[in-house]
Amino acid sequence: MIKQNYQLALDKLLKNLPQGKKPRLLLHACCAPCSSYVLEYLTQYFSITLFYYNPNIFPEEEYTKRVWEVKRLLQEMPLSSSVQFLPGNYDPKRFFEMAKGMENLPEGGERCFQCYRLRLQETAQTAKEGGFDYFASTLSISPYKNAQKLNEIGFELAKQYGVAWLPSDFKKHGGYQRSIVLSHQYSLYRQNYCGCIYSAAESARRREGKCSR
Repeated sequence: MIKQNYQLALDKLLKNLPQGKKPRLLLHACCAPCSSYVLEYLTQYFSITLFYYNPNIFPEEEYTKRVWEVKRLLQEMPLSSSVQFLPGNYDPKRFFEMAKGMENLPEGGERCFQCYRLRLQETAQTAKEGGFDYFASTLSISPYKNAQKLNEIGFELAKQYGVAWLPSDFKKHGGYQRSIVLSHQYSLYRQNYCGCIYSAAESARRREGKCSR
């Protein structure tokens, strides 16, 4: 399969947006560091509501900490236009039901793809209910996330829910590097694992391996 350049697709879309009132975008946020650059970039073009739906995050204290950091970022970071914050339900049971039978798969595989779908589907449904013009996710800014798969799922859900998917590969154009700069600038908490109990265990094993050398 030929890989698509989703950042190029976004560039073209932004160039052709109508002048005047900004379209409404429901932007799924995974964490404050990833949100930083994406918000800096997209608030120039959209009226954004940041949707925090991540039932994969474990434990609950970690979830609460990440929510607090996102809210703090929105308060402290100057943006081209104001951003609304919309919290999703924290329901880890949904994630564990989704992950059943895939607990031992490595990071970056099918369990992660289904986790993308879980979060993007909730975003698409919420976007439809809220009358948004587009939905998107900050997830593609991470070099550890599969942007091709994220966009494939996004376009599929766009057809299902009737809300346009905003294509992206936010790590392009130096986006990931800019997020690191902004994270230092605002002293953002940068977690050392993706969020779920399985990624936390894998991260711990990697750290133990380094320490034992």
